[in-house]
Amino acid sequence: MKSIFVNGLVPNEPVTSLFLVTNKEIRQKKTGEPYLSLLLADRTGEIEAKMWDNVAEVMNTFDRDDFVKVKGLAQPYQNRTQFTVHKLRRLEEHEIATTDYFPCSKRDPEEMFAELRTIIDSLSNPHLQALLNAIFADDRTARLFKRAPAAKTIHHAYLGGLLEHVLSLCALCRMMAAHYPGVDLDLLLTAAILHDIGKIEELNYERSFSYSTPGQLLGHIVMGVQLIGENLRKVPDFPPKLRLLLEHMIISHHGELEFGSPKVPVFLEALLFHHLDNLDSKMEAMRVCVERDKNPEAEFTGWISALERVVLKKERYLNPSLPAVPVAENLAAVPAETPQEPQPRPTPPAVYPRPAASTLFGDKLKAVLSESTKNG
Repeated sequence: MKSIFVNGLVPNEPVTSLFLVTNKEIRQKKTGEPYLSLLLADRTGEIEAKMWDNVAEVMNTFDRDDFVKVKGLAQPYQNRTQFTVHKLRRLEEHEIATTDYFPCSKRDPEEMFAELRTIIDSLSNPHLQALLNAIFADDRTARLFKRAPAAKTIHHAYLGGLLEHVLSLCALCRMMAAHYPGVDLDLLLTAAILHDIGKIEELNYERSFSYSTPGQLLGHIVMGVQLIGENLRKVPDFPPKLRLLLEHMIISHHGELEFGSPKVPVFLEALLFHHLDNLDSKMEAMRVCVERDKNPEAEFTGWISALERVVLKKERYLNPSLPAVPVAENLAAVPAETPQEPQPRPTPPAVYPRPAASTLFGDKLKAVLSESTKNG
């Protein structure tokens, strides 16, 4: 069992612990010797790691997604913590407890799935209910749906995250349908349940989170529509027009063409669902970014590319004397910047004025000014 987790590493204190390797690169020093650039992870997050010495002895003994025992030192580097590995050994499966390494929902997956079944049973539209029952009657689909993350890194990126995200969306759908007249709640709930179902196959999540080959080639929107189409054959009387509406909600839920949707939402429920999905994912992403920031004492996070902004840590801003909040163990780590080998500061190059571009008008103007100076 692990005794020290990523969120418990203290700078400049030697440590020996067990981690999952989520990224491995063999790089070259200026001397030509190899060094290792790694990302080490457990259920509390990830940390950049470097191994500078005795690399040749171990670099081919392990790979990405292996578990390793490391001895080293966590040290501050460029406003974040970096781990220097002194010794490393690959672990066998019997030496680790998988629950130490994978972030997961605090909610029990069976309890969440039972809540999902209750929502499905509450639908008044028999066609939508029959479709959902057909999909989740498949044991493999149900098993994967209980375990899958909602994303690789951005939001609900932990085991059970997809199901937790879906249940959150269902709650929002009920509130919004009660607020806006004319909204078809059954259609909205069905879209909430199925919009990301392609992610059960798009992502790999047995070890570190990554994209499967079909996920890379097709993406979860296409894969989700395919899965729905396969199961619609089990509901032969499903209305064709209702099928088109549901499929449109699935393919338009990202809202914009540049965000991966083949179509933009063009009817009430489709537009509403896009905004609810965006709201839930962005709220979770912002919460994770605040809790996972590398500098817990600062009032603002670093730049968050997924949100295209820095984020104010409101509680830290309002109460500067509060102790730093420990990292929550149920959340996936915000992806770190690619670690770089420390480099000496280069001497700034000499700055020369940029020559003006030569144009016909410019040349004539210079000639006129020169003549004027001579005659002046």
